[in-house]
Amino acid sequence: MLILAMNPVAVAGGLFGPPQTISQEAGGLNTAIGYRYHEDTYRNHADYVLRQNQLYSQVAYGASNRWEIYGRIGLSDLQISDAFRSTDVSTTTSKDHFEENWKFFGTLGAKGFYPINNIFGVGAFLQGSYTFGKFTDETTGRHNTTPFTADLEVKNLWDVNFGIGFQATVPFGIKLYGGPYVYYAEADTRFSDNIPGRPFGTQKTLLRNKSAAGGYLGADIPLAKGFRLNIEGQYTGRFSVGSAITYTY
Repeated sequence: MLILAMNPVAVAGGLFGPPQTISQEAGGLNTAIGYRYHEDTYRNHADYVLRQNQLYSQVAYGASNRWEIYGRIGLSDLQISDAFRSTDVSTTTSKDHFEENWKFFGTLGAKGFYPINNIFGVGAFLQGSYTFGKFTDETTGRHNTTPFTADLEVKNLWDVNFGIGFQATVPFGIKLYGGPYVYYAEADTRFSDNIPGRPFGTQKTLLRNKSAAGGYLGADIPLAKGFRLNIEGQYTGRFSVGSAITYTY
């Protein structure tokens, strides 16, 4: 099994999925709708936990049980822990955490698969993601006795992932898969004012993923009449989990 997937959001846009395509051997389409809850730790001068709920739809084309290309479009929210928390006792803020609602993200991908025998296979994947638009959230507070209102902007949130996958096909056509992967993710941040005690300022600050590697584990389960259920967990120091319903034409 070889998997190659490119997602133009940080933070990966959906599941990696099983290494082997579920399209017809002669070639054909499969589609999916999915959800993933994603957590990761990003670093500036301090650590921040980013959380996202991602909803997406996918269309894919694969053939020969060996390869697949696909694209996704979806919506994602964003939460950043302690993004407004002050480290200066003279500065107080009305809230600690950044929260913003749905923005569009896009994903492109490709898979390849090499079967060792009728049960086992091995492969690799490449996947990347990009969030369109920008997330913004506002806080109020005081520095000494001076009140202020300021907002934090997060944009150009993207990631790229590359990994190895191992797959076993067990009774009832269930595919169990997993493996390690490496990745890079970043986002641009900018605060509207320079407030003492705030790690973000009016100059662009880059947030990057703290971990460089992780692992994933999943199951792809046939349902009925071309439908399948995909369940997957990912770990990079924080745990992410999601599921998708796919249909093969």
